[in-house]
Amino acid sequence: MGNMDLDVECVHRVAIPPTQPFITSLKASLKETFFPDDPLRQFKNQPASKKFILGFQYFLPILEWAPRYTFSYFKSDLIAGITIASLAIPQGISYAKLANLPPILGLYSSFVPPLVYAMMGSSRDLAVGTVAVASLLTASMLGDVVNASEDPKLYLHLAFTATFFAGVFQAALGFLRLGFIVDFLSHATIVGFMAGAATVVCLQQLKGILGLEHFTHGTDLVSVMRSIFSQTHKSKRKPKFFWIAAMAPLTSVILGSVLVYVTHAEKHGVQVVGDLKKGLNPPSLTDLAFGSPYLSTAIKTGIITGVIALAEGIAVGRSFSSLKNYHIDGNKEMIAFGMMNIAGSCTSCYLTTGPFSRSAVNFNAGCKTAVSNIVMAIAVMITLLFLTPLFYYTPLVVLSSIIISAMLGLIDYEAVIHLWKLDKFDCIVCLSAYVGVVFGSVEIGLVIAVAISLLRVLLFIARPRTFVLGKIPNSTIYRNVGQYPVANNVPGVFILQIDAPIYFANSGYLRERISRWIDEEEEKLQALGEISLQYVILDMTPVGSIDTSGLSMLDEVKKNIDRRGLKLVLANPGSEVMKKLDKSKFIENIGQEWIYMTVADAVNACNFMLHSCKPGTVVTESTVNNDSNV
Repeated sequence: MGNMDLDVECVHRVAIPPTQPFITSLKASLKETFFPDDPLRQFKNQPASKKFILGFQYFLPILEWAPRYTFSYFKSDLIAGITIASLAIPQGISYAKLANLPPILGLYSSFVPPLVYAMMGSSRDLAVGTVAVASLLTASMLGDVVNASEDPKLYLHLAFTATFFAGVFQAALGFLRLGFIVDFLSHATIVGFMAGAATVVCLQQLKGILGLEHFTHGTDLVSVMRSIFSQTHKSKRKPKFFWIAAMAPLTSVILGSVLVYVTHAEKHGVQVVGDLKKGLNPPSLTDLAFGSPYLSTAIKTGIITGVIALAEGIAVGRSFSSLKNYHIDGNKEMIAFGMMNIAGSCTSCYLTTGPFSRSAVNFNAGCKTAVSNIVMAIAVMITLLFLTPLFYYTPLVVLSSIIISAMLGLIDYEAVIHLWKLDKFDCIVCLSAYVGVVFGSVEIGLVIAVAISLLRVLLFIARPRTFVLGKIPNSTIYRNVGQYPVANNVPGVFILQIDAPIYFANSGYLRERISRWIDEEEEKLQALGEISLQYVILDMTPVGSIDTSGLSMLDEVKKNIDRRGLKLVLANPGSEVMKKLDKSKFIENIGQEWIYMTVADAVNACNFMLHSCKPGTVVTESTVNNDSNV
């Protein structure tokens, strides 16, 4: 059975990490929180001149890849840029109308921001431009305080101001390394929110499709349908001209414009874009409404649209970068998005990001670098300088059709079905976001989805899982008996695994759950007439950290187990947990000889004590190993 007097020094015990100075520990914690990618590692052991260059390249990635740029890359980027420009021009006009802004702003927003992103962005495939969801949010939130038709100047200035604050917020997240805030918008939340927003956008286009002059500012289904049915007598009375425009190909602005021009449909009830001013973006810095009584609304609109734009843009960028096997820096992207929206707000642009539809076209067209954005911007510039009069006869019904066509792709019912199969709670989050957007408002849907997602996080923290472990036959491996039915219980020993950090939010639950597990096990053993419990092992491998409430909980669990005449044993507590256990004197209370590196070591020690030793005997590693087959 082994010698009980073997040298204790040969025992491998769970080590207590050395105590570090508070400042050192704080620096390490902050570094892992805000700098997990260690962006400063490239500056280590570099001369000052090299550090200066690397710093410029970090904030302006174009300086890094431009020296390696080739003519073959340019040919690919030229084709991709012209292709996305052909999409960006009609989409830009359409989305500006959706935001209740002058159509020319859609073209302005496809000129300056792409140039800024090409210099600062880290994605090769992202095509910058306006998006329908942000346009809808802008119209919905600003429309609550200012009517775009009655006071278009103030509304326009608030839109610029909201874009400015969106840019400031986005850039601040990047500079302060707070990108994890965007992670609160889970995949399920985004799927539901985008689908709901797409539905609302499609409903909003009924104004253009039906030719209604007066339409609700509300974005919910009830308001839209009430507006439609209350104006059925006001629909345009020239159906042949209306259907000529409505039957035009969804994306054919040119064909629609020609048809209107030839038939003079604009004189018979078909609404057209009208005059678009020639020329490049006029400055709008002095138009920022910092002194407006509606400044708080502009700030709120900027923050919400900024978060949505970040979530969409970064998700799209990461999707395409994974297909080409390169990495994009999330914090760089936030800074790039922020700076391009700050610059845009000062040059008559409203919020831009990297829309999926435009980026997919860019990707499929074979783009190689962000130069495709520069080509697109130049094409838009040429349009602004020379071609804007051609859009006078563009029918709004075609723009509505373009928006609907783009939005239908965002209603991803297959993703909802997939979520239901994988995780029903995530599916509920998705559907809640959708219902909230469609029947409430875009803001309500977003709040509901985020609230349910946070509730899930809180439930996970407050109600962590605990498992009973058993031994896999012919091994020293211990696993969840629910997952591995072949795992055997160890007579006289009860093994529990806590599957989460222990905090104040879950310590009370864990205390009661552990007590209930022991009660149920003792009742089961008594009913079967098997050997009664002697030891309770807590496998703390998944417990990454513990707070003072958790330490109090462990102390209470030990007292409860002691009152039952049982012995508490710990297996594999991590370094942070061991520090806290040592400082709280819990190790001294339980005895370090009852803390083991693995569940197998703990079980062997308990088996040895059950079969060979008197209570209180100190068990060495050699003693346990000699008795490991008991």
